[in-house]
Amino acid sequence: MYREAASGIPGVLVWTATRTADSAGTSVLPDGCTDLIWHEDGLLVAGPDTRAQFSDLGTRRDLTAVRFGPGVGPAVLGVDAAELRDARVPLDHIRPGAHVRRLVSDAESDPVGALLRETRRRLDGVDRSVETGIAAQLGAGASVAEVAGSAGWSVRRLHRHALRAYGYGPKTLARVLRFRRAVGLARTGRPFADVAAECGFSDQAHLAREVRALSGTTLGALLG
Repeated sequence: MYREAASGIPGVLVWTATRTADSAGTSVLPDGCTDLIWHEDGLLVAGPDTRAQFSDLGTRRDLTAVRFGPGVGPAVLGVDAAELRDARVPLDHIRPGAHVRRLVSDAESDPVGALLRETRRRLDGVDRSVETGIAAQLGAGASVAEVAGSAGWSVRRLHRHALRAYGYGPKTLARVLRFRRAVGLARTGRPFADVAAECGFSDQAHLAREVRALSGTTLGALLG
């Protein structure tokens, strides 16, 4: 059973997954986010994905996690997002061992509280408005050149910053965010042709190709 909840921290979501006897794993779709996941064996970081990835972690363990929206993860984890792209990494591979052991000890009795306290501590005084603003513009359909211009940057500088903040360049981030928006709209029952038009795809066939490229399946299968 998968559940999501607000965290009270901008750009951060809490989620839990309870293992079930008949669980067979799930396909995790790319969304530009980074997750810090607690389970009985420790802490795992799931980096930003460029494609769907199968996960059976929740078939063996109960999971508690915080999900960092695009651009938020590096401030909490202390590592460029590009180093975590398409990766699943134990937290002690990127953070000091003593610190991770303290966090693991705290999480054993109160995983949600421990993860949120760590998140608040790491984000205290950190201004992520640039990162969230870039993601919002790209998600709304702005071109890379327009986003760079609004920040007073060159396209090359925007690309370098995007790799550090999101794990991939602005064009890929825009693709991922558009894909997620399209899937969300389709889940409301909107006709696929309407979804394609509203999300800026050239036509329904273009939407179908992008869904296949990012998820490995069709939009209809995702909804099913």
